[in-house]
Amino acid sequence: MSTNIAYVDPDALIDYAAAIFEKSGLRAEDAKVVGEDLVIANLRGLDSHGVSRIPMYLERLRKGVVKAQPDITFEKKAGAVGLVDGGDGMGFLAAHRAMDEAITLADESGIGMVGVRRSTHYGMGALYVLQAMRRGYISFAWTNSSPAIPVHGGRTTFLGAAPFAAGIPGGSEAPYVLDMAMTVIARGKIRLAAQHGLPIAEGLALDGDGAPTTDAKKAFEGVCLPFGGVKGSALSMLMDLMCGALTGANYGGQVKSLYFDHSEPQNVGHMMIAIRPNLFMPGDDFAARMDDFVQRAKACPKAQNFDEILMPGEPEERTTSKRSISGVPITAHVLAELKHESDQLGIRAIKASDMPFAAA
Repeated sequence: MSTNIAYVDPDALIDYAAAIFEKSGLRAEDAKVVGEDLVIANLRGLDSHGVSRIPMYLERLRKGVVKAQPDITFEKKAGAVGLVDGGDGMGFLAAHRAMDEAITLADESGIGMVGVRRSTHYGMGALYVLQAMRRGYISFAWTNSSPAIPVHGGRTTFLGAAPFAAGIPGGSEAPYVLDMAMTVIARGKIRLAAQHGLPIAEGLALDGDGAPTTDAKKAFEGVCLPFGGVKGSALSMLMDLMCGALTGANYGGQVKSLYFDHSEPQNVGHMMIAIRPNLFMPGDDFAARMDDFVQRAKACPKAQNFDEILMPGEPEERTTSKRSISGVPITAHVLAELKHESDQLGIRAIKASDMPFAAA
């Protein structure tokens, strides 16, 4: 086992995360949801959105800008449209509620759309399309976020990384699971690089003076660059307008920084859309068409240096399968931060017995 990385049993990690959030004031069932969501991100290889974020979430709970036990409400606005008020609680809880309500609306109308306001950071966007996929639904999960990238032509932060997630279930072949931020690289990955003193590649970010940088710390304090230049900037703008301006949440640079601003709640906005896959044909026929699409896509001639063609989401599923056996890799830095939080709360920290795995 690497001296810098521990491989932790996923179930033990979920129990630990749930315990630390329950001790911090969340209801037991809500703490379990948040713990599971964070570890699912780790299992899928998105460590930037996993348990490394626990100290940041706890700080926001301690400062009172996130409510431990929010009153989350739902109001139907039209035939297939509703609005969730997240009550300034953990974004995971408001987003799951919104997707549940969108699915209920889609049961009745074929499609359901639910906006969310007064929420906060909701973690990995794939969580909510996977939630819908388990129920057999096509789905979209959108969110705005605190300023991280400039508008096209600007040099200061204005738009959020604003991840876009989509899921389309199939039959026996791999489903379509997209989860992408509007930055060239997720801001959380730059944060992890800064924590470990690692450089980042060129073309990912600008420092506070608007100059290109490979220094992760300067990049995290500066601006991330949108993927595809003007295209990424325009898509982030779309997420901000649909999730913020439309729902009544903050927008246009108003969303408070997740890391640096504890002056008031973030008031993040989300948008969840669920669609019944049997709207235009029997569900089995659609599943067969999805399988046919995947088979035809994978049969395309491969470019140089590619051994196979994968569907969006397939690499993450493979990582989940691997880490479920080999354990979730947690760096010594993150373990130390988690131990500090455990000590403050007086709960059991991650122990050697939680790390029965060797490096894979």
